[in-house]
Amino acid sequence: MKLPSVQQCYDVIDATWPPARRRRIGPWTIRLDPSGSSRVSAATANAPPQPGDIAQAAAAMRAAGQRPLFMIRENDAGLDRDLAELGYVIKDPVNFYAAPLASIALQRPEPLSTFEVWPPLATQVEIWAVGGIKAGRIAIMDRAPMPKTTILGRLHDRPAGALFIGIAGDCAMIHALEIAAAHRRQGLARQMTIAAGFWAQGQGARWLTLVATRANTGAHALYTSLGMGVVGKYHYRIAPEEDIDR
Repeated sequence: MKLPSVQQCYDVIDATWPPARRRRIGPWTIRLDPSGSSRVSAATANAPPQPGDIAQAAAAMRAAGQRPLFMIRENDAGLDRDLAELGYVIKDPVNFYAAPLASIALQRPEPLSTFEVWPPLATQVEIWAVGGIKAGRIAIMDRAPMPKTTILGRLHDRPAGALFIGIAGDCAMIHALEIAAAHRRQGLARQMTIAAGFWAQGQGARWLTLVATRANTGAHALYTSLGMGVVGKYHYRIAPEEDIDR
């Protein structure tokens, strides 16, 4: 069975984790968002940039109060090289993971360990906030189109984890999976991922997708243990600190 393409995964990110605004300027899609989330704050190239195009995109992002940030996708080798020459530094190399939902949604989590919740509860918002997922990212969840939900995870009869999941086409994508520090390494992330898979399958999706930084070895171990495969990658290039006020 052929997994979703990397281009499908790029599209699913855009659909399920949308920025406050998008602007088309020259060859660019400029994403503008106050949350600080890289996925909704990065420019992407719709065509190979020409001389001067990078400066045009950077100026648009600075005018909106954002530090210039570019997403480097698998066909962006030339852009990656040009940004490196301008001093832009690599930020957050990421892998896409995907698997058929039929291989994820096999055995439901233990009773009372996971709950489908929309809108998110205050206790979920608190768990996210401790993990650095604050109001700006909650606003992204609010603006994302239906179908979407969150999963609340519980351990020892206490709220212990939260995630967000949305669907675009036949692909579901998990975002913002956070486990409270006191409840980590007890299998809850796995149970919540499976619960999200059951929800997505019930909505008619065929695939479960997500992204994780390549440095997150724990996430890699979890997702590969669930049979998810790496289907693509990307990273960001961000303007150096001394470039911010130019």
